[in-house]
Amino acid sequence: MKNSGLDVAATKAELLAAIIPQVPFDGWSHVAFNAAVAEVGLDPALARVICPRGAVDLAVAYHRAGDAAMLARLAEADLAALRYRDRVALALRLRLEVADPELVRRGAAVFALPQNTATGAALIWSTTDAIWRALGDTSDDFNWYSKRITLSAVYSACVLFWMGDTSEGQRETAAFIDRRIEGILQFEKVKGRVLGVPGLKDLLAGIHAPGGMRP
Repeated sequence: MKNSGLDVAATKAELLAAIIPQVPFDGWSHVAFNAAVAEVGLDPALARVICPRGAVDLAVAYHRAGDAAMLARLAEADLAALRYRDRVALALRLRLEVADPELVRRGAAVFALPQNTATGAALIWSTTDAIWRALGDTSDDFNWYSKRITLSAVYSACVLFWMGDTSEGQRETAAFIDRRIEGILQFEKVKGRVLGVPGLKDLLAGIHAPGGMRP
């Protein structure tokens, strides 16, 4: 491969495709990353420029690719006939369907390391933000945060359950998601009552959504 005029995005995609078969055996590791670099035929020094953290950056790319695939499938779905809670549940199911449990399991181990926990948390937040935006959320106040905090907790729990689900068609995961969505609805009811406390709504009025977050 020639290094001049290199398309960084395309090369990273090639590295991601090359590392995926290695991950079930070696995880998102230096060994897997070096094997992917060799397969692509990329100069190792240049590979480190594209992916300074090596396999960790490719694990991030894998997660982001999953978000993009989920959004594409969600855009094709007929959401008009669904209740709002069912739209959220569908988005979570689609996000899990486009991922490989073993790759996610290996990624969870990487993002649990102290140096990577902030990146892992940001990825979860980015996923939930993408879901809310895709479902038409336009909040820019305290609700922007509360929706993403609650869905982040739900998504994290669903991923953990899904990784161990051996039921046919992962029907147990679907049921788990539905139960967790009910938790979100209960939280919204409680939040509505709490915001009725005198002065609290005025206190929260100064909170606004940020311009955007990327891990």
